[in-house]
Amino acid sequence: MNIHSDLSISRTDGRPMYLQIIEQIKQRIAIGDWPAGSEIPSIRQLAIDLRISVITVKRAYFELEHEGIIVTQHGKGSFVATNTQLSRQLWEDELNSYLEQVARLAALLGLSNEQLIHRLQASTAQQQQELL
Repeated sequence: MNIHSDLSISRTDGRPMYLQIIEQIKQRIAIGDWPAGSEIPSIRQLAIDLRISVITVKRAYFELEHEGIIVTQHGKGSFVATNTQLSRQLWEDELNSYLEQVARLAALLGLSNEQLIHRLQASTAQQQQELL
């Protein structure tokens, strides 16, 4: 199964393009859009889709492979790693990223720690209610 690339690059984002690719691939895997063992777009195809250089995509894939998130088999392509601990780690990373954003927003709004905790508890209660 080849996964259709729905990644995008923001030219106004201050981060390097390869980091944007890494973040988006990790996110797709973490939320289950790209399950373990699934083939991901080839370096060349992703470069074409995103209208960026092959070297940029290659760097992103190299980093992802180094982290154990993807595996590349010469002549066959790149695939989401089947490491069972990977999903949990990606979820943890995703949660930490969101918590950092929440903390920044709370500071910008001038919320106290108690106000932020109260909002988080309310949101958690709402999510639990929706699951019932």
